[in-house]
Amino acid sequence: MQTNISQLNPIKGIEIGTTCAGIKQTEKEDLTLFSIAPNSTCAAVFTNNAFCAAPVIVAKQHLESQNPQFLLINSGNANAGTGEQGLQDALKSCESVAQQGKYTKEAVLPFSTGVIGQTLPIEKIQAAVPMAFKNLNAQAWDKAANAIMTTDLVPKGASQQLQLQGKTVTITGIAKGSGMIKPDMATLLVFLATDAEIPQTLLQTCLKQAVDQSFNRITVDSDTSTNDACVLAATGQSGVAINDTTQVDFAQFQQALTDICIYLAQAVVKDGEGATKFITIQVEQGQTEQECVDVAYTIAHSPLVKTAFFASDANWGRILAAVGRAGIENLEINAIQIYLDEVCIVENGGVAANYTEEQGTQVMSQKEITIRVLLNRGEQQTRVWTCDFSYDYVKINAEYRT
Repeated sequence: MQTNISQLNPIKGIEIGTTCAGIKQTEKEDLTLFSIAPNSTCAAVFTNNAFCAAPVIVAKQHLESQNPQFLLINSGNANAGTGEQGLQDALKSCESVAQQGKYTKEAVLPFSTGVIGQTLPIEKIQAAVPMAFKNLNAQAWDKAANAIMTTDLVPKGASQQLQLQGKTVTITGIAKGSGMIKPDMATLLVFLATDAEIPQTLLQTCLKQAVDQSFNRITVDSDTSTNDACVLAATGQSGVAINDTTQVDFAQFQQALTDICIYLAQAVVKDGEGATKFITIQVEQGQTEQECVDVAYTIAHSPLVKTAFFASDANWGRILAAVGRAGIENLEINAIQIYLDEVCIVENGGVAANYTEEQGTQVMSQKEITIRVLLNRGEQQTRVWTCDFSYDYVKINAEYRT
């Protein structure tokens, strides 16, 4: 997998243009335009937040009417909590793209990220769209990864090539996100593309499967954004067609797509606002996958657990308490085992017999840590990725609008 942001593989049928519209600042590019070749298919998942942003509403409507030819993304303003004015501004942004050629506004999907509750400076976007068109080229994935950032410290991208039917198929994707991260469908903003030919319904299946194992398994702060969206376009220009789930090619493609999504999802957590630790929470031997998910997220969302990790404090009682309040029926606490990496910290309802504070502190001081919870009541399992809470998380979010 290629993860060097400056060396991401281009996708035949995809061109990208970026420019600075000056939406919130004038020091970096903040407007991105994806041009998608005709006859491509497109799949997407969006936030389940009831206060979904205006661009989410418009993007859903447009996607139902046709496969898009353009994606327009602005950073610096979320256009969320903006009522009817926000909807009109989102539509105007689509019209500004459509006016550059013989397109309809429905051919454009809008996306926004930034501060909630502020009116979109639509005139700045309208003025900048022609330059985004002028800058369209196939090699600009790295520029797009930078242009969609808000509080991110680093751009995030990944690319992979695989051999199918004697030909090369490429998948490339970028993501933005650092805070307000607890997906409830996908997460943040994620844009993926492939040159394989895949029918829309099958493409949607591919995306959902990949998202469920990646973006739907991360959390920074348990907040689901109003603007979350994840889009996958398939241009078909590799000459490789994947038509059903029974093909061997489908399994290979699905695995490659999932691998890219997992990498991007983990990159978001590692870039979590103020994060100093990357934490994998693995829950095993559950009766159902959902109860494993419930336990994992209860641990991941605990401010007490997250602050203990920041301090490298082996306060294992906080993890034990989180497991106990996850709402699992008929939980046999004496059967549960909890590990920090390979160190058993809890068994038989209390501290493990061979556990020492020195062992726990050593693991907690690492930059990457795994919590393993063995429920000993079934065969299901899951993983969730999260990070710690630091002083900087509070500072970044306290000063977000200043």
